[in-house]
Amino acid sequence: MLKGFKNFIMRGDIVTVAVGLIIALAMSTLIKAFTDFVVNPVITRAQGGHSMGLGWQLGRTGNRATYLDLGAFLSAVVYFLIFMAVVYFLIVVPYKHVQARRGLVVFGDPGPLKTCPACLSEDLPERARKCLHCGTEQPAV
Repeated sequence: MLKGFKNFIMRGDIVTVAVGLIIALAMSTLIKAFTDFVVNPVITRAQGGHSMGLGWQLGRTGNRATYLDLGAFLSAVVYFLIFMAVVYFLIVVPYKHVQARRGLVVFGDPGPLKTCPACLSEDLPERARKCLHCGTEQPAV
């Protein structure tokens, strides 16, 4: 039972999806901070306000809604960078090492590509026999 669970967890698509979700959550935090502390004060400048920190007051002093809080945004950027480093060094690197010991290459560089002469799509693997987009036969390499 535990061997089956280990095989399930070590599948490439599971780890790839997990890393993708983690990156999406961290990116979500970064985007939320950008909108909350940079974009929203610019938009609410027309309404009117006093805050201290790294940033500028765009309206009346004391109005938190129009304070351009760059300190909070920079802290979200630092959070994002640290979080991505942790994900890379604690999840991706060990996973690549384990998969390499199993004889599999993950998170590697894509192979060489060629262009389809019929539809001009440029994302075909070099050894493809048919085009992924138009289905035409490809000349042998």
